[in-house]
Amino acid sequence: MRLTDPIADMLTRIRNALMVNHQEVSIPYSVMKEKIITIFQNEGYVKGYRVSTEGAHKSIIVYLKYTESDESVIRGLKRISKPGGRVYVNSKNLSTVLGGLGNGVVSTSHGIKTVKQCLHEKVGGEYLCQIW
Repeated sequence: MRLTDPIADMLTRIRNALMVNHQEVSIPYSVMKEKIITIFQNEGYVKGYRVSTEGAHKSIIVYLKYTESDESVIRGLKRISKPGGRVYVNSKNLSTVLGGLGNGVVSTSHGIKTVKQCLHEKVGGEYLCQIW
């Protein structure tokens, strides 16, 4: 089965796993998803991930992060650019997510970057998603 929006599917899988307090979630593999998860890990939203080659298809196993009181570190995930309506931004139109409490992910000509990196490097691109 082919997905229309694999990034939205990834965010939904993470969101659903967080609602039932799972420690890990499996996501079908793609290079872009791996780069987005790497950004989530670098920003401290997930513990880590590994690429699994078990079975017929590769997948990404994401280890979710919780506070000591068993609350998720991730408060929200939002898909911005969709297949039916792409959202492109330049560095002048970018702003921090929730006043700097969250972060966004942008696909630029220099690779997948956070909004903070794009503001610092003055680059723009397709605004993929937000996390807070």
